[in-house]
Amino acid sequence: MQSEQNSQIYHQKSDVKRVLSTNVSSASLNDDEGGLKFGNVLQSLQRRLPVIAGVTIVVTSLAVFKSATSKPIYQSGFEILAKPITEETRVISAVTLNNRDTEEPKDTISPTTLKLLKSPKILNPISEALKSKYPDINYDSLVDGLAIKAENQILSVSYQDKNSAKVKAVLDLLSKAYLDYSLEERLSDVQQGIDFVNSQLPQVQERAGKLQDKLQTFRQQYNLIDPDSSSKQLASETTTISQQKLETQVKLDELRSLFSDLSRQVAEPVNETKVSSILQENSRYQAILSQIQTVDGQIAKELSIFQENTDRVQALRDQRANLIPLLRLEEERAKELVASRIRDLEARLEILSEVEDKLNQQVKQLSIISRQYTDIQQEIKITNENLNQFLTKREALRIDAGQRKTPWQILTPAKDPASSSADIKKNGVLGGILGLLLGSGVALFLDRLSNLLRTTDEVKDIAKLPILGIIPFNSDLYSDEDTDEILEGIPLNRSLMRNETSSAIGKLTKIMNFKSWINRSHQGLDSDSNAIQPYYMTSIFLESFRSLYTNIRLLSPDEEIRSLVISSSIPSEGKSTTSLYLAQAAAALGKRVLLVDADLRRPKLHDRLLLSNALGLSNLISTDLNFDQVVQRSSIEPNLSILTSGQVPPDPTRLLSSQKMQILMQSFQENFDLVIYDTPPLLGLVDSKLIAARTDGIVMVVGLDKTKASNLTQALELLSNSPIGIFGIIVNGSKDYVTGVTETYKLY
Repeated sequence: MQSEQNSQIYHQKSDVKRVLSTNVSSASLNDDEGGLKFGNVLQSLQRRLPVIAGVTIVVTSLAVFKSATSKPIYQSGFEILAKPITEETRVISAVTLNNRDTEEPKDTISPTTLKLLKSPKILNPISEALKSKYPDINYDSLVDGLAIKAENQILSVSYQDKNSAKVKAVLDLLSKAYLDYSLEERLSDVQQGIDFVNSQLPQVQERAGKLQDKLQTFRQQYNLIDPDSSSKQLASETTTISQQKLETQVKLDELRSLFSDLSRQVAEPVNETKVSSILQENSRYQAILSQIQTVDGQIAKELSIFQENTDRVQALRDQRANLIPLLRLEEERAKELVASRIRDLEARLEILSEVEDKLNQQVKQLSIISRQYTDIQQEIKITNENLNQFLTKREALRIDAGQRKTPWQILTPAKDPASSSADIKKNGVLGGILGLLLGSGVALFLDRLSNLLRTTDEVKDIAKLPILGIIPFNSDLYSDEDTDEILEGIPLNRSLMRNETSSAIGKLTKIMNFKSWINRSHQGLDSDSNAIQPYYMTSIFLESFRSLYTNIRLLSPDEEIRSLVISSSIPSEGKSTTSLYLAQAAAALGKRVLLVDADLRRPKLHDRLLLSNALGLSNLISTDLNFDQVVQRSSIEPNLSILTSGQVPPDPTRLLSSQKMQILMQSFQENFDLVIYDTPPLLGLVDSKLIAARTDGIVMVVGLDKTKASNLTQALELLSNSPIGIFGIIVNGSKDYVTGVTETYKLY
């Protein structure tokens, strides 16, 4: 009977785990936040400040050194206003008012002109003129020192060299060469334009005449003056025919329906209920029908007095029988009349359809003709516009050819060359900015390369699970990382040496006054309940565990969570500390809590609480000891019971997977409100999964600045392949709130 109850309870808990796992998965999917985390970037830069400072100093030093050792270079330049608006350009603009190419000078100077200004055609004569004074000058050296920039219609020309006199001489010759080039290009362009216009003008005139002849022939061929008016007329006729066709079709449908109704009524026996409009309008039919109705009345009257076989009744029936053929004859005549009208409408509809088809063909043909007509008109228009432009352009070019004034002019003459040696201060600032950017990039790269989880947001993005609690960094506690560094390198099979080392670390923990700090943190809560305390003492650290326990309780409001596993992906993430303080927080709220050290490989809870580990979980599983013989009570929280790990067994996995362990776990859950299991890390060990399979679920502890993202991902993948419910993540060691000092609050 007891086993059946235990099995029923176990299945109920399994259902709770499945529900919680589903809720957690849904929450994680909805909590997928993307985007750039600027807070994480700033924290990464803050962690790598030495790297940023080093790179900045190196780059700045190199920039200052290069500036200090560079030789001075002399530079000067002049500005040219290209194509200004002069009196002759105004005359040209007046003549070429309809020509967009000559209305105003272009806004910018073309790249082709800039290349020509640095071409050998202009620079070679300058190098030859200065060859006697400066033997080392050539085209390549001129191009290397020459810089030309164009902004709107202004050319900025500059030249630099180590010889200031050479710079002055080159600029003087360049300014003269560019002005001569502008005048030469202007006259050359004008003459080329005149020749081109004269060569193209006869062809354009000939084409204009041919197009006019083509338009005349086209109109005569199709007897067409204006396609638009013809198109409108055809459209009107087509609309009229379509309307008539629609009206005829409606009448035809009405007559067909009437004919069908008439045929149905003719097939029925003779009675006065026939209501066809054709028959109602037929006076002869109505007269015969009236006679039949009169005879029927007389027959009914006679039958009320005489028998059926009397002569009077038989005479009336013979009279009625003689009237029936006459009535049928009138019905057939009415049908034939309707059929005749239907044939007439069908013939009319056919004629209208033929007319409509002809009109549609004419519309299609007219659209083709209209398009050809429009094309001819467009060609004539374009040709006439080109002809007018050519004539106008020829007159404008003839006026321009008579001018001899240089189109370009010097806007700013060349000044004495000035030294342009590197500014040490300016280059130092630029080097500092470049070094800062480069250092920031290197810092972010190194921080990314480390792959350590630094912030809560990073954990949330990787785990895709709810954050149940954030435990602040506490400087008063002994670091688990230091403990693991001491134990690092000790083989697992040398359990005795590891136990001795762990015992030594326990002594160090005692030196750190771990238990004393806990007592101070709970000061004021353990005082006499009858005494009035105006103040109470707490800390952000302890409050975070109370908040954590509250969040865990809210995960399952319908079915209270009775057991859970605290684990992590790798050692030294703070799972033992979290288990201890979570148990204390639950006990402080009146819950009967059992804290079980299920880490049978590297137990720590007895060292943290300064408890004996002679007997514990391993002894309870492997021997017939009573639970009361191994459990220990907390001196701080009366509702807290601790079950240490006991002696380290040679094969912890076998003990944890035994039937005895399952029975014990079921018993723990029945006798306590909450059972917390402190288990080994998930990666490389199966202990946590064995224990979590018999509990309500597992809570993962992630230590900031200790855990790699790959480790957390791998651990969560291991859990995702099992039916174990994952409640969420506890972030440990957050430095947003560094605590260690007890705070005092006043009660009101």
